[in-house]
Amino acid sequence: MSTPLFPRVGVIGAGTMGNGIAQVFATAGAEVLMIDANPEAGARGRATIEASLARLVKKERFTAEVAAEILGRVAVGTSIAELTDQGLVVEAVVERKDVKCAVLAELDQHMPAETILATNTSSISITELAAVTGRADRVIGMHFMNPVPIMTLVEVIRGQETSDATASAVVECSRALGKEPVEANDYPGFVSNRVLMPMINEAVFCLMEGVATREGIDTVMKLGMAHPMGPLTLADLIGLDVCLDILEVLHRGLGDDKYRPCPLLRRMVAAGRLGRKSGKGFYDYDR
Repeated sequence: MSTPLFPRVGVIGAGTMGNGIAQVFATAGAEVLMIDANPEAGARGRATIEASLARLVKKERFTAEVAAEILGRVAVGTSIAELTDQGLVVEAVVERKDVKCAVLAELDQHMPAETILATNTSSISITELAAVTGRADRVIGMHFMNPVPIMTLVEVIRGQETSDATASAVVECSRALGKEPVEANDYPGFVSNRVLMPMINEAVFCLMEGVATREGIDTVMKLGMAHPMGPLTLADLIGLDVCLDILEVLHRGLGDDKYRPCPLLRRMVAAGRLGRKSGKGFYDYDR
């Protein structure tokens, strides 16, 4: 097992992205403290890691003993004050600028000056997030893909003031996790969501306008474009609320109506049809 660049890591948020990030760091050998203000969410996050590791044991990726060691490197807390000397903290809370700014500002006040603060934001400006701290040179985007333990890409996004040393450290860290880092500059949506979200949005427009059924739209993209899943299925996996949030950021940040969220997407989010996590999205799921 490779030695991680940061032997002690903090992860803020125990949801889908947070627990996945915690798992990959622990698998690489880091001691991880996963913080979530909701104790039940923290417990669910650790249980999700345990279940994920059990599946990997079943697939013979490693032994039950190794899985137990990995899980043993994941601790759960409820307060940022429980973090101490972690060299890297990854913020993975809800995709809202105000929430992320509050978390980063608190981390900046609490953590040692040398700690790198990374954000898993999928669309929000790294420069604007870094501006609420006193260490803009040590704030960076570290955008993992979902599901984190499986997907190998990490987008590494520099803010206006991010230093070369910070970027280099996070690139090396990503490789130590077995990921493939791709550096991007700080523009709305970066690369992944600037390309992906307009495609998903256009698929929703096709559905709204009756161009084809949901199955037809997804099948065209799977069989015609060799995508592993259709855009509507992917939107359900990501979360329709997350897709809407990202499109809003793209629309505001780039000022181009080609990023205008489809009215059907807005309506579904308002109705609570958020995709897999709510049991209903473009498709229905057994929760």
